[in-house]
Order: sequence, then C-alpha cells, then structure tokens
Amino acid sequence: MSDTKHDQLVRVPTAGGSGLDRFFKISERGSSIRTEVVAGITTWLTMAYILFLNPQILGAVTDSAGTTLGFPQVLTVTALVAGVATLAMGLWANYPFAIASGLGLNAFVAFTLVAGNGLTWPEAMGVIVVEGLVITLLVLTGFRNAVLNAIPMDLKRAIAIGIGLFLTIIGLVNAGIVVRAETTVPPLGITTNFTSLRMLAFAIGLALCSILVVRKIRGGLLIGIIGTTIVAAIINGIWGHNSIWDAVGPGIAQVPDSVTGTPDFGLLGNFSFGFFGTLGFLTAIVPVFAVMLSDFFDTMGTAVALGEEAGLLDDEGKLPGMNRVLLVDSLAAAAGGAASASSNTTFIESAAGISEGGRTGLASVVTGALFLLCVFLSPLAGVIPPEATAPVLIIVGYFMMRGIGEIDWRDPAIGIPALLTIGLMPFTYSITNGVGAGFIAYTAIRVMQGKFRDVHPLMYVVTAGFLFYFLRGVLA
Repeated sequence: MSDTKHDQLVRVPTAGGSGLDRFFKISERGSSIRTEVVAGITTWLTMAYILFLNPQILGAVTDSAGTTLGFPQVLTVTALVAGVATLAMGLWANYPFAIASGLGLNAFVAFTLVAGNGLTWPEAMGVIVVEGLVITLLVLTGFRNAVLNAIPMDLKRAIAIGIGLFLTIIGLVNAGIVVRAETTVPPLGITTNFTSLRMLAFAIGLALCSILVVRKIRGGLLIGIIGTTIVAAIINGIWGHNSIWDAVGPGIAQVPDSVTGTPDFGLLGNFSFGFFGTLGFLTAIVPVFAVMLSDFFDTMGTAVALGEEAGLLDDEGKLPGMNRVLLVDSLAAAAGGAASASSNTTFIESAAGISEGGRTGLASVVTGALFLLCVFLSPLAGVIPPEATAPVLIIVGYFMMRGIGEIDWRDPAIGIPALLTIGLMPFTYSITNGVGAGFIAYTAIRVMQGKFRDVHPLMYVVTAGFLFYFLRGVLA
C-alpha cells in the first residue's frame, strides 16, 4: 500500500469522466476503475472463507426440534445476503465496505441461543431479525451516529489499531500458528508443529505477499492470495494426495470437479418470533440486547477503522455519510436473520481491498457481485485455503497498526483506555470487549479526575450499557 494515500485523496478530479466515475466519485477520491475492481476482488478473496465457515458453525448444533441446518442451504443464503447487502453498501453508501455473516455472532446464535437456551433455529433467527430492526430504528432516529460522534478521537484511533492487531491474530489462527484452546473461545494456544506442509504454504504466501507489498506492486495482495492458492494446490496434489485440507472443508486447495452448484433457497424466510413465548418476554430481551450491543459497536468500530485506513475521515474523525453505512449494516443484520444466515455485519477484512487502493462503493459492487456468483459457483470459492488469506490479514494488520504513534500515550487518561481497547480485542477475540473496556476506563478515569464535564453525555449512556454487558452474568 502506498504511503501517499492521503495525498492521493486530494488529487484534482479529471474533468468530465465517465458516468461510472461521477456516480462513485472515483477520481475525486484519488482512485481509478481498475484499482476499485482489484480492491473488490481482493476483499472478496479475503472474505470468501465465511461461505464455508458460517455453514460449519451454524451446522454444528441440532436444535430442540431435531433440526440441523444443511451445509449447501446455509452456504447459499450466506452468499445471497452477503452479495445483496454489500451491493447496497456500494450503491447507497459509496464506501468500499463489504458485509457478510458476522463471526462471533453466528457462534452466539448456534451455541448460546440454540444449544444453550433451547431455541429452535427459526426462533434463534427471529432474535436476529428483532435485533436488526431495533438497530435500524436507532439509526433512523440518529442515535447510533450521535454515539459515534461522542467518542474521543484517540479512542477511535485505538479502536482502529486494536482491529489491526485483531486481524493479525485472525491471520495467525488461519495459518495454524495460533490455535484455539478447547475450553475457551479466544485462540491463545501456540502450535508446536511448524514443519507441516500447510505451514509451508503459509510461509511461502507470507513471503510472497510481503515482497509484493514492499515493492509496492499494485494488486500485490490479490496476486499473493492467488499465488498461495496455486502453491497450496500443488503441495496438496503432489505430497498430500489431495487430503491435507480435508479437515478445513471439501475441495480446499484442489482443482474443483465442477465450477457450478445448484443453489438451495429453502431457508429463506424461515424465522419466528416465538422465542418470546419460549423464553418469556423479559428473559427474551436479554439475548436481543446482547446481540444488539455487539453488532452496534462492532460495526461502528469497524467503520471508523476502515475509514481511517482509507483516509476518508474528516478533520474531526467522522466518516461523511456514516448514517448510510449504519443503515445498510442494520438492515443487513435483519436480513441475515430472515434468511437464516445469522446477523450480517461490516467485515474488517474490507481493509484488504482498501489496502489495494479501494476508496469507493465500486469496490463493494464488485465484491457483492462475486458473492452473488458464489450462489451458483460455490465450488470455486471453496478452493481458497485459509493459509492463502492469512498472510493478507497479517499485512493488513500492519497497515492498521501504523497509527499507534498518533495516540497521546503520555496522558494516562487516554493511554490506559487505549491500551485496554487495543489489547482486549485480539486476546478476547471480540471487538466489542475491547471497545467496552476502553469506554468504561475512559469514563471512570475522567470522573475520578473531576473532569466529568469533559465526557459527552452519550458516553455515560454507552458506558452504562457496557457495564450491563460485562456484568449481566453476575446480575442474572
């Protein structure tokens, strides 16, 4: 990624320009159609894993009615909702932000709502629909954006940096270096096997991506993903007898037998509000609030981080047209529940396309179109191994970490909340946990300093919400 991205953003637009250029403001933002297309493809390649990971997570649990969600069905609705929502983000909000089923949120649906609370799959998806509609209402009233604008700039920077570190951890998990502990959600273990063929594929991919980025090759991350996939397929075919990636999913790092698949739309509209009766009205509010709180701040933190990386924030650290981003994201959450794909949210992996120069919604249109194609071409999406996207996530993590020096670390009232924000995201595997800890620490420190007037009133409201989020188990 070029270090002159901010200079590029003030480039004088080309006079005239195509209708496509004017609609997406491509020249105005210092980009080009080719760059946006490459960025959109890169983001899709980095996110394609969700097409297979989401069905694995949602299909891991059988509900109280004995129903298990089938892999082809979930893959189809995952691709469909991601495609439509990402297209909406590009055409309506005009930002290179892609949307898909949220990691963590899908695990909450499967293991908490279905396995823990005993809801059926339609009832669990009904929780997501209600949560999405409530957040949409908060966007339309302006409350969600008002909260974002109340956050101090250094905390916004810390959120972006924390997400960068989070991306790095995700990359290391995908590479197999950091491994998930069996009894806890955060992947804190370290592998003892650095000599596997999968690790070799990752090492080659990291070296290739690093060289391409250092040499400032346009499309370097995209080339790195494709090159690593080819290397993995060769390793898998020659030394692994096409079985090395069997544990990850069918067809990974293999030449697909077919490039087309028959979509199954049977899960569309399969949701129910019966969870109010199953849990009781007051009890049912708790999971709705928990999912809403996570979705609320994950999206806000992610959007600010991506806007910062793209150089699109204004002088006050605000993202112009943020309400459109939040509205699309909120409706996508409800749509994900209505389609049984779980809550959809803006993906931090969009930073991969931004790092390739994506600055407009055209990149999202490309990403969304590729997701829609995956409804029919799912075998191709399944070729990409996690070791091919892991190097990209690590390098994007580096890009997003570069703003760490802009935080005023000499002021402990800022430094301590910033540290908690940055540290807790990767080590608890939750953006929400990091944002919440930082908000609570910032508000508490300011109050103890006697500077309670320096804290925006909405920060007190949000801090109270996060206190409930962290203490809800104690208060239950």
